[in-house]
Amino acid sequence: MTLDIFLALVAFTFVASTTPGPNNLMLMASGANYGLRRTVPHMGGILIGFGVMVFVMGIGLAGLFQAAPWSVDALKIASACYMLYLAWKIANSAPPGPAVEGGRPMTFLQAAMFQWINPKAWAGALTAVTVYAADRSLASVAIVGITSAVISIPSVLLWSWMGTELRRFLSSPARLRAFNWTMAALLVASLWPVLTL
Repeated sequence: MTLDIFLALVAFTFVASTTPGPNNLMLMASGANYGLRRTVPHMGGILIGFGVMVFVMGIGLAGLFQAAPWSVDALKIASACYMLYLAWKIANSAPPGPAVEGGRPMTFLQAAMFQWINPKAWAGALTAVTVYAADRSLASVAIVGITSAVISIPSVLLWSWMGTELRRFLSSPARLRAFNWTMAALLVASLWPVLTL
């Protein structure tokens, strides 16, 4: 991989990981509801899960989607159903207090597995592999996967931190409820561009 292609990959990954999408909206909601420390496993799951997903796509899964285009539609339907379920869970998160302290944010494994049904992650992984690892060599695919994970670190930290900063404002049950319903609505709205492709 040449330096100019690598720099383009870095720019693409930074923009893709920073813009609002299911991962970032869920990190913000988790930060607001559970705090930064309890959101760390969720952040790690996104970083590692997406990097692994990009690598697996690069070594062959993208070819499967090209051979069986119907599988892309099946994935979109499954993703939409699960995202609606997550939106419902976010909208109905408990108000601040003892219930949230005992609540459970997304675990590392749940966040890593979520990448496999996250429409924005699929679109980003397919784009990254197709454009920046066009030769599909093991080295190129590994560079794209590792770069995707590393460059996303500031984004997951930023979105989680923004949620924790909002936590002070969301100290009243009514404000937290409004925030959670807004995050749930934005999560559902984030499906629209991907489902209409």
